[in-house]
Amino acid sequence: MSSSNIRDLLTSFSPSVDFFAISSGDGRIKIWDTVKGQVQTEFADIVSTGGTDLFSKPERGGHLSVDYTCMKWLPLDKERKRKHGSSLLVLGTGSGDVLAQDVSAGQLKWRVSDCHPGGVSAISFPTHDSSIYTAGVDGIICKLDSMAGNLLGKFRASTKGISSMSVSSDGKMLATAAAQLKVFNCSNLSKVQKFSGHPGPVRCMIFTDDGKYILSSAVAERYVAVWKLDSGKKQSACCVLAMDHPAVFLDSRCVDAEDVDASGLSVLAISEMGICYFWYGKNIEELRSAKPTKISLSLDDQFSKSQKGAAPAIFAAKLQGIAKPPSAHIFLAYGSVVKPSFEKIIVHSGRDIKLNSSQDGILLPISQSRKSKKGSNTNNEVIALDRAGAEDALLPIPTFFDSHGQKKGHQNSGIAPDEVMTNDLVNSKREAQAEARKDDMAQDEEPPICIEDRLRTLGILGDKNDFRSDLVDFTKLMGINTEANIPPQKMRAAILSMVPSDAYKLLEVLVTMWQSRSCSGKYILPWICCILVNCSDYLISQEPVTQLLDLLDKLCKSKVGSIQSLLQLSGRLQLVTAQIEKADQNEGHGFLHDQQMDESADDDDDVEFLYGEQDEDSQTSSDDD
Repeated sequence: MSSSNIRDLLTSFSPSVDFFAISSGDGRIKIWDTVKGQVQTEFADIVSTGGTDLFSKPERGGHLSVDYTCMKWLPLDKERKRKHGSSLLVLGTGSGDVLAQDVSAGQLKWRVSDCHPGGVSAISFPTHDSSIYTAGVDGIICKLDSMAGNLLGKFRASTKGISSMSVSSDGKMLATAAAQLKVFNCSNLSKVQKFSGHPGPVRCMIFTDDGKYILSSAVAERYVAVWKLDSGKKQSACCVLAMDHPAVFLDSRCVDAEDVDASGLSVLAISEMGICYFWYGKNIEELRSAKPTKISLSLDDQFSKSQKGAAPAIFAAKLQGIAKPPSAHIFLAYGSVVKPSFEKIIVHSGRDIKLNSSQDGILLPISQSRKSKKGSNTNNEVIALDRAGAEDALLPIPTFFDSHGQKKGHQNSGIAPDEVMTNDLVNSKREAQAEARKDDMAQDEEPPICIEDRLRTLGILGDKNDFRSDLVDFTKLMGINTEANIPPQKMRAAILSMVPSDAYKLLEVLVTMWQSRSCSGKYILPWICCILVNCSDYLISQEPVTQLLDLLDKLCKSKVGSIQSLLQLSGRLQLVTAQIEKADQNEGHGFLHDQQMDESADDDDDVEFLYGEQDEDSQTSSDDD
């Protein structure tokens, strides 16, 4: 998995870390069981199944048209956690929608359409509250009810697009990152503090557990900035944690204890290259000078070269708690996105960890890729037929002719005249065999049969002479023109002026003409439709005897059933015709090119002949001298 894939991934652990949600940008969301290590369920084309979704709108284009931009698993209180089906996965889309998926029930709980025109950039919520905060590129912060999706309030936090947003665990403060990093009071929406922020868009931002610090990291910046909330005028970061590559994920844990040695702040980050960083310090000064502990996967050099762009990496982590300072429990998701591995480890500050990588989820392991590459080299070898096996070849050895029609392929080559004679004998023998095959095939072939005649023989199509001449004359006597478009008003007036028996007889004639294809259905079908509409009562009364309507129904069904096949055949014939025309054009260009080459060769021969004359003249002149 390359770094670009890690940047595009959306991941989130459930509050109990029993499940893991991941989306790789294709509109599908997979829910993994972290205990069993297998897929629990998969969501695609999420639509509402209940009638309580007042803001829903239909999705068109399938799951590939859905662009998820952010994802958070809603933590629930202890009472609701016991209830089955209370786990919510909140998602934001590039079209500006916010939706909550009931993972246990496997259906959409609610959706807020066009919550942020232009796209949702961040989702956050406090630990002990039923409200959800969302931010978008429109600079608006929206507060939603987590159970029903109702809009509780909104305010403009910035005139520019908000790239990241976070709410403190107690729900009292809210931080936004746009051109500057701002902190607001959630109760009265007043601005508490402002920081200089980052030059580029902020990718991830979180509050610490105690709400005293904000951690942030921006795109293309190889560090994590720590901002202290003290209501002061200082706008710069109080601490910077260096990394080898920009961060895509942040997490922290703060331990407040009466014992100073037991207190501390832990920071967790994942870089674009899939390496996990861990810092620990008892205070900001110690955290600033702390050396990061790196957690990575042990990869073979040959593996990284052969599987370029698909190397396993760490793409999700959760800091579960402090075991004993300076140690911490970390739950990791690593390996391949197709088949991730889950593991809980204990990290000690200052001790780097190498995890064993697995090839699960890799479609082509290293050994097979090397074997296939080796096999491809052997298959690319060309084996030429020798002269002894020339008789077994399918194509004769080509002979070349000059512009005067004389063979000259062997004059400038190293082939002996005896070999050329052998080739001529082989070619003549093969030509005789080919002529014999053609004669045999010509004798075995049956005379071609017209498809239309075959269908008439089988009774599928009617014969043009099936209907009697008096019926044809009857249409002329009634003034019915079956070779032109007649306006519907005139057609209806003509049918109503007839006696029902005459209209029924006319219907028989028209059906017979349509079945035999003696006239175009474009002109016959409007007349048939007009008779069926205006003389329906009489037609139904005569149906048990003549079964004309039943015949018309079968005829229509046979015509309709063949339309799709005929359209496919027509498309294929058009494709073949286009390819033939293209081939003819290429042959024409090739013929012109060969003709020009022949003319240029003739010119070269003439030039060489002139040079020869000039040389002879010069020699004679020199002799005369």
